[in-house]
Amino acid sequence: MAQGGGGSCKVAVKSHSKYANYDTSTIKTEIGSAPTCVKRAEKHSIDDVHELLRCPTCADSMFPPIHQCPNGHTMCTNCRRVHNCCPTCRIELGNIRCLALEKVAESLELPCRYQNLGCNELLPYYSKIKHEKQCSSRPYTCPYASSECCVTGDIPFLMAHLKEEHSVDMHDGCTFNHRYVKSNPHEVENATWMLTVFNCFGRQFCLHFEAYLLGASSPVYMAFVRFMGEEKDAKKFGYTLEVGSFGRKLMWQGVPRSIRDCHKKVRDSQDGLIIPRSLALYFSAGDNRELKLRVTGRIWKV
Repeated sequence: MAQGGGGSCKVAVKSHSKYANYDTSTIKTEIGSAPTCVKRAEKHSIDDVHELLRCPTCADSMFPPIHQCPNGHTMCTNCRRVHNCCPTCRIELGNIRCLALEKVAESLELPCRYQNLGCNELLPYYSKIKHEKQCSSRPYTCPYASSECCVTGDIPFLMAHLKEEHSVDMHDGCTFNHRYVKSNPHEVENATWMLTVFNCFGRQFCLHFEAYLLGASSPVYMAFVRFMGEEKDAKKFGYTLEVGSFGRKLMWQGVPRSIRDCHKKVRDSQDGLIIPRSLALYFSAGDNRELKLRVTGRIWKV
């Protein structure tokens, strides 16, 4: 009996051990998959809350004060200014704020809209728009200034765009020697004459040369360099520009401006080599028949 009992006991133990292993493995599997489910649930939850913070009228994100009608339909401040009745239920609007939704927004964190361009910031809801206006991953605007080109993109995209769409000359090297010629120097319009792009130190620089009216005075010619990148990186470089003839020379030394600063802003700040027309014509042989200017320069690392 003792022996038989012992045998039964052994079988029972083995059977129990078998089911114990099964339960453990099942639990491990369930625990292992739990974080994925939680992440998905969190993502859906954040997306749902973000959708609640989108104005039903204009679809823009809402920021305090967030308004609501007596029936609870929300709207942004801009829409509240132009509507006296709720666009959803047509009831007359009072002066009611949705404090609960404002409080929810305070706890919300969202990725930058330029996440696909390389920004990995996770931002408090109320700081998101301010960050995106200054985000270093936001697209750049085409630096070609003589047309109303509104194309935006990253630097490799803009390089291909400048070459294919604007036929811009591309050069390798940190020194340049360019000759600008205009058959009638008296016809000076507010237009860019030339844009040349240089590849050096693994970065790209735009050399601009143009004629424009400086206030009510006579036309002037101006050359300046812009950096295809952020301002903080532009400050790591310097450049010089020179123009001259007959034993005379004008020289400019400066720091390239980022293409974040539009062409007109740089030009109007006179941050470059400025050549008065009378001097430009003197450098061109002084006969007033043809403008011939040779601009030389170099770019270096600070």
